[in-house]
Amino acid sequence: MMFLVVFSLLTVCVSAEDQESAFLRLKDVPAAEAFIDAAEVAVIGFFETEAAHGYKEFLAAAKQMEALPAALCSEKEVWAKYGIASDSISIFRKADLHQEHLKLSEVKKLDADGLVRFMTMNNVRYVTEYNQASAVGLFQSEVKTHVLLLADRGRAQSDPLQERFRDLAQKYTGKMLFVLVNGGEKSNARVLEYFGLKSRDLPRIGIYDGTLDKKWLMPSGEITTERVQNFCDSFLDGELQKQKEAETTEDKTEL
Repeated sequence: MMFLVVFSLLTVCVSAEDQESAFLRLKDVPAAEAFIDAAEVAVIGFFETEAAHGYKEFLAAAKQMEALPAALCSEKEVWAKYGIASDSISIFRKADLHQEHLKLSEVKKLDADGLVRFMTMNNVRYVTEYNQASAVGLFQSEVKTHVLLLADRGRAQSDPLQERFRDLAQKYTGKMLFVLVNGGEKSNARVLEYFGLKSRDLPRIGIYDGTLDKKWLMPSGEITTERVQNFCDSFLDGELQKQKEAETTEDKTEL
């Protein structure tokens, strides 16, 4: 019986060590910069010691978010580089050039599930698939202009469209967030309705300006890289806004 107890304790210790050893430990600023630069979204747990509040919860959450590169850092030189003053979990995003810092001392209830939600909400990529969790990060971003590919992912032509959409997204880093809306999901019906679309109208490209709370829909037709780029550039140049103002003026005149 004693043997089983000792064996069980050893197994738990080994499992914990394996979990920790799976994470990269950033020893200096160049290592941190290389880690962040290598991914669209990266997360770093800044902890002074392994006994720190939230350390074990971070390991558990990061393990669940396997697709999200995660690392640990206790080096104060790196902390200073990113403005970290106390134990924190930080997410670095390329799409909107944003850093999101969660100060663990300010978190009232700290558990792995809560950290998974934090990571999921802030997992904003060059192309982010729209859902209830990602919507929080999208709308909290300082980049308020969203370019939407509204498509039914169940249709054959959806994949090449997504590839072209993703290739284009990087050109608008820090200016626009590219969002994939799966029109085949019932939960996204309100997004289609907002743009005045039915599932049979897909795929389509739209722009949403969160600051003005206004939308634009690219005219129907073949969705090519050139057309989408021209559509985006027209918005950034202010041409789409002028067209909408002109249409609004005409509507008022008719009344």
